[in-house]
Amino acid sequence: MTITIREAHQDELDTIREQRVQAYEDHVHALPREHWQALKQAISSEADQQPGVDLMVAELDGILAGSVALFPANTDAYEGYVDELDYPEIRVLAVSPDIRGKGVASALIDACIERARAKGYHSIGLHTGDFMSRAITLYEKYGFERVPQHDFEPADDGIIVKAFYRSI
Repeated sequence: MTITIREAHQDELDTIREQRVQAYEDHVHALPREHWQALKQAISSEADQQPGVDLMVAELDGILAGSVALFPANTDAYEGYVDELDYPEIRVLAVSPDIRGKGVASALIDACIERARAKGYHSIGLHTGDFMSRAITLYEKYGFERVPQHDFEPADDGIIVKAFYRSI
């Protein structure tokens, strides 16, 4: 199996957004309905089309297996919920549910780290819902550490979006 990371093509945007929703649907029963609707809208939005955002896809043997957006430092990646941070942020990492466990998420994280390093950054961050325990385990394995001062609660429903950071 060969994983190839490349820039997303414009004609793949609908597929990428559909794949994100499918990947995040694992959590629909862990969330209040309103929170799920807000999350679904956020991961389906065109935020990844902002200037400076690197939208990458992973192909596994020629099949679109996953995607990730790397937001540049000093941008409003979370629509006012978090202060602008001085390091890039990994966002909307998603792997097709039927392809998980083959290293796609790791390849996407590696690509984000390498891209941030190539741009001269010495750190990288991300935010993830506290209900996404498998993702948190993966990020911690990569050496990401909690930075709770950048956490936020988008829907006032007790669900915290946790901030993580690591040096690169």
